[in-house]
Order: sequence, then C-alpha cells, then structure tokens
Amino acid sequence: MKHALIVIDMQQGSFGPDSPRHDAAGLVARLNDLASAVRDSGGAVVFIQHDGPPGDAHEPGRPGWRLLPDLDVRRDDAVIHKRSCDSFLDTGLAAHLHKAGIDGVIVTGCATDYCVDTTVRSALARGLSTTVPSDGHTTADRPHLPAVKIIEHHNAIWADFLAPRGPAHVLPTDSVIHQIAALRPPHRRA
Repeated sequence: MKHALIVIDMQQGSFGPDSPRHDAAGLVARLNDLASAVRDSGGAVVFIQHDGPPGDAHEPGRPGWRLLPDLDVRRDDAVIHKRSCDSFLDTGLAAHLHKAGIDGVIVTGCATDYCVDTTVRSALARGLSTTVPSDGHTTADRPHLPAVKIIEHHNAIWADFLAPRGPAHVLPTDSVIHQIAALRPPHRRA
C-alpha cells in the first residue's frame, strides 16, 4: 500500500499567541517524523495550505499564510491550496493522489474540529483507506470544551465512522510509523 501524508493548515496564522494550540511543538516533531517515514516508504507528503480572504490571517502572501518554519518541507512535497475546511473540495488533492498511485491517506494537522475533521470525513466518503494519528492533530481550547477533550472526542468518532472502506484507523503516531516501516520496500544491494 502506498500512503500519502496529508498535513493540513500548519500555518503561522493558526499558531499565534492569540490562539495557542495543544502540544504544538510536539505535533510538529511528530509530523516531521511521519513525513520522513512516508518518504522512506516511497509515499507522498502533501501540505495543505489554507488561502483566506483579503484581510484574513491566512491571506496568501501575508506572514500568517506561510507554513510553520519548523516543518520539514521538501522540494518533492506537494503543496495544495484550499479555501474551505475540506481539503478535497475544489482542490487538486484527489487528482494528485490518483496520479501518485496513493492507496491510503494519513490525515494530520490543524484544526481537529474543523479542517482535519472535514478532510477525514471526505477521505472516508471517497473510499480512501484513512489513518489518523491520535496525536497527529491539534486544536485550541474552545469556550465549551478544552482542546484535549475535542481531540479525544474526534478520535473516538473517526474510529467508529461508517464509511465504504470502514472507519478511520486511529492510533498513535509511533504505531503509524511502525506500520509504514513494515511496508517499506527492501533495499537492493549493488
């Protein structure tokens, strides 16, 4: 199985002092580890970048629109732009995955309760084998619920979601990396 790691909205405008995200530094480190494992297995890494309207923190070209500087973004990684919570809606994501021969997606990023949730549901509805690292996404505290509970709730929903190829596979990042490593093609000796 060939995987694509989808990293959603890990942009400077989402991680400012006005909207602290749960375990942001830890998340970036885990995403970099996942990206390395996916690349080593012959998979694809896709960064989804939100293009906000004029005046928005995510308006293209503004500092908040840029990806976080600590993310390991490589020249061969794809960057796909979106304008809604769904990374598939009116974007080239589905075509990119098809062209790359991707069999399954690993959905990560920000924010758990908005763009990550919508993209997980869209991937499942499209029949994609979908994995969500339980510690591979983040959000901010909301007035009605702390970030930790939002993350916990969404992990439970995705793991029990009715979809054509079953619910999402929800497991810790270390377990996802272990599974990807098991799929890595053997190195040939010269």
